[in-house]
Amino acid sequence: MVKNYLKIAWRNLIKNKASSFINIGGLAVGMAVAMLIGLWIHSELSFDKSFPNHDRIAQVMQNQWINNETDTWNSQAYPLGPDLRSEYGSDFKHVIMASWTGGHILSYADKNLKIRGNFMEPDITDMLSLKMIKGGRNSLNDPKSILLSQSSAKAIFGDADPMDKTIKIDHDNVLTVKVTGVYEDLPENSSFGDLTFISPWQLLVKDQHYDTRFNNPWGASWFQTLVQIADNADMGKVTNKIKNIKMNDLVRTHNSDARFKPVIFLHPMNKWHLYGDFKNGVNTGGSIQYVWLFGIIGVFVLLLACINFMNLSTARSEKRAREVGIRKAVGSARSQLIIQFYCESLLIAAFSFLFALLLVQLCLPIFNEVAGKKMLMPWDNSLFWLTGMGFTMLTGLIAGSYPALYLSSFNPVKVLKGTFRAGRLASVPRKVLVVMQFTVSIVLIIGTIVVFNQIQYAKNRPVGYNINGLMVVPLQTDIIGKQYDAVKNDLLASGVIASVSKSETRITDGDVTNGGFTWQGKDPALQENFKSMGVSPEFGKTVRWKIKEGRDFNPAFLSDSSGFIINEACVKYLGFKNPIGQTITWQGNGNYKIIGVVKDIVSESAYEPVQQTFFYLRKGLNNVDIRINTNTSAHDAISKIGAIFKKYDPSTPLEYSFADDDYAKKFDNEERIGKLASCFASLAIFISCLGLFGMASFMGEQRIKEIGVRKVLGASVFNLWRLMSKDFVILVIISLVIATPVSYYFMHKWLQNYQYRAEIAWWIFALTAFGAISITLLTVSYQSVKAALANPVKSLKTE
Repeated sequence: MVKNYLKIAWRNLIKNKASSFINIGGLAVGMAVAMLIGLWIHSELSFDKSFPNHDRIAQVMQNQWINNETDTWNSQAYPLGPDLRSEYGSDFKHVIMASWTGGHILSYADKNLKIRGNFMEPDITDMLSLKMIKGGRNSLNDPKSILLSQSSAKAIFGDADPMDKTIKIDHDNVLTVKVTGVYEDLPENSSFGDLTFISPWQLLVKDQHYDTRFNNPWGASWFQTLVQIADNADMGKVTNKIKNIKMNDLVRTHNSDARFKPVIFLHPMNKWHLYGDFKNGVNTGGSIQYVWLFGIIGVFVLLLACINFMNLSTARSEKRAREVGIRKAVGSARSQLIIQFYCESLLIAAFSFLFALLLVQLCLPIFNEVAGKKMLMPWDNSLFWLTGMGFTMLTGLIAGSYPALYLSSFNPVKVLKGTFRAGRLASVPRKVLVVMQFTVSIVLIIGTIVVFNQIQYAKNRPVGYNINGLMVVPLQTDIIGKQYDAVKNDLLASGVIASVSKSETRITDGDVTNGGFTWQGKDPALQENFKSMGVSPEFGKTVRWKIKEGRDFNPAFLSDSSGFIINEACVKYLGFKNPIGQTITWQGNGNYKIIGVVKDIVSESAYEPVQQTFFYLRKGLNNVDIRINTNTSAHDAISKIGAIFKKYDPSTPLEYSFADDDYAKKFDNEERIGKLASCFASLAIFISCLGLFGMASFMGEQRIKEIGVRKVLGASVFNLWRLMSKDFVILVIISLVIATPVSYYFMHKWLQNYQYRAEIAWWIFALTAFGAISITLLTVSYQSVKAALANPVKSLKTE
C-alpha cells in the first residue's frame, strides 16, 4: 500500500512540474537555512564543551562597588591564588594563576616567530586535560620549561624532534626555556583555541625585570585566576564560601584601597562564551541572545517554506477534488487519503532535504566567513543523520498537515456532481498564511536595516583625532625602546613620516585605569576612577588631537612632566569651570597641573560614552605611533619603516596595525550579526516570493476565462494587470501594518543595549514598505501580464 502511495505521489510531482519545483526549491532553501543556523547554534552551545572538566572549571571574577554602582572585573591580583589554596584548599582540585594569552616572539636558531601563548601554573595541563604527543602532563614542573602545541612545534622545528631544544621567549630578555612537551592543538571552538604555548607561571614571577606588574602584588589586578572545584563540591556553594574570604581585610592588610568593597565569585566555564555580560554586578546574558534570535529566525524561515507548500496544495484543491471524490466513492477511507497526502509531502520533504544538503555544502564556506567560524558538515556523525531524518519527517508532517486534512474532507457527492466549489472563504486561510510569510520577512528586513543604521551611526561618530594614516607599532622587545631616539630620527629623515611619538597603549585601546586623586571641590564620598594614558610629548602632534583649551605638551618645557592634558568628559567629571592651571594631586606621584583640554577621544566602545581620561608624560612606553605623510602610499611607508626597524633590531619581525583598522574591529560583532540577519532576511523574502509566484500562476490559470471575458469587453492589459496584482498588494500592506509595530518594539528594545544609539527613523519603514510592494509587484507581474496577454479565443472556445 505504501508503495502505491509513493508511486501516486511521484506521478503527481511529475505531472505538476512548476508547483513541484517551487515546493521542493522553497522547502530546500528553508531547510538549508535551518541547517546552517543549526550548525551555528551547535557550534555556539558546544563552545568549551570539548574539555572533560568543563562543568567544574571556573574563572574567579570580582565585583567592586564604585559610586553606587557595581563593576565586574575578570582580572585579579596575583597573590589571590595562593590565598584561595590556603583558605579553601578542600573545595578546589586546582587553583591556577595565569597571565593573559598574548603574542610573544619565540626564537630558535635563526627563526623568530610571533606565537600566542601564556604563562600558567603547572596544574593547567590536568585542568585542560591536554593530550600530550611528547612528554607528560607534569612537563611544566620545571620552571625553565615550555610546552608547545603541535602546530607551533611544527612551525619552529619543522619535522625535527623539538624535545629538549632550547628556545628564547621575547629574546631581548633572559627567558631561556627548554621544550619539555608537545600537546595536541586545542579546539578552535574554545576559550583556549589560540593557546599555542604554555610556560611556567613562576618563570614570570621570578623575572620581575621581564614584568614589573609584580612589584606591587596587591596594588593592581592584572592577572587571571582559574579554578577547578573538587569532585564533591558544588559551584554555587563554593562561590558562597569564597565570598567570605574577606577581601576588604586582605586589601587593608596589603595597604591598598578598601573603599571599593571587592567581592569575588566563580564564573563557570560553561557560561564564559554565551553569558559574559555583567551589569551592576549581575550576569545579564551575552551572546546567548543571538543564539535565541537566530534559532527563532531558522524556525520562521522553515515555516515560510512550509506555508508555500500548504498554499499551493490547497490552492489546487479543485484540480484534485475529482480524484478525492472517486477514491472515496470506491471505498477509500479518509485516513487513507490523509496518509496519501502525507506521503506526497514527505516525498517532497525528502527531495528537499537532499537538495538542502547540497546547498549547505556549497554555502558553508561563505557562511563560515561571514559568521567567523570553521564549521564542517558532520557527514560521518550518525546523530546528524538521525537528526536530519527526524527533521525531514517533521518538516513533511508540518507542511502536509493542512493540505492532508483539507483535501481529505471533500464531499464525494458534490465533487462528482460537479457542484463542488472551494468558495470565497476557502482562500482566507491561504491569505492568512501569505500575510504571515510577509510579516516575518518584513520584520527581518526592518531589523537588518536598523542594525546597519546603528553601525553606521557609530562609525560616523567623531573620534577626536585623525584616524587615517596613523600606524601603531607595538614594541615587542626593549631593543627599539633603548634606541628610540635614533629610530625616531631615521624615521623622520626617511621622507615618508610626518611625526613619531610613543604611548602606553594603542589609542584605540584605552584600558588603563587609575585612582587615588584629589582636587579642589572634590566630593569626599566620590570613588574616583580615571582612564589614563602615558605618552611622549609629540603624541598630540602625531595623532592630531583637537585642543579645545590650553596647549599641547612641549618637550622644551620641563614642567610638562608634571602636567595633565584632560578630555572634555574629564572636565565635567572634575567639575571645573576653568580647568587650565588647576592642580590635581595623584597619591604617590605628587601634584599635576592641567595644561590643556582636548576633544573627547573614542578609545573604547564606539557605542558608549567617552570616559574621563587624562594624558601625561612618562617613560617606558610600549607603542610607537607613526603619522604617515598624506602623499605617501601605505605600501611605500611600510617598506621604509620595516627597513629602519630591522636596522636596529634585525631578529624581530615588524608588527604593526593602522588605527582605522583597529577602530573598525570594534564593529565586527554587530556587522557579523547584521550580515547574517540580512542573509536570512533575503532568503525569507526569496521563499515568500516563490510562494507568491506560484499563487499568481495558479490564479492566472483559475481566472483565465474571467480574463478572457474582460478582454472581449474591452479591458486593457494594464487594467487586467492591476486586477491580478491588487489582491497580493493588499496582503503585503496588511503585513506591513502588522510588522511595523512588532519590529519597532523589538528593535527599540535592542537599541537600549547601546548608550550611543541611532533613532529608529520613519524612512526605515517607508523604504521597507516601498521595497516589499515593489518586490511583490515584480514577482506577480510576470504571471499577471502573461494572463492578460493570453488570446481570449483560446480561453473561451469551450464555453
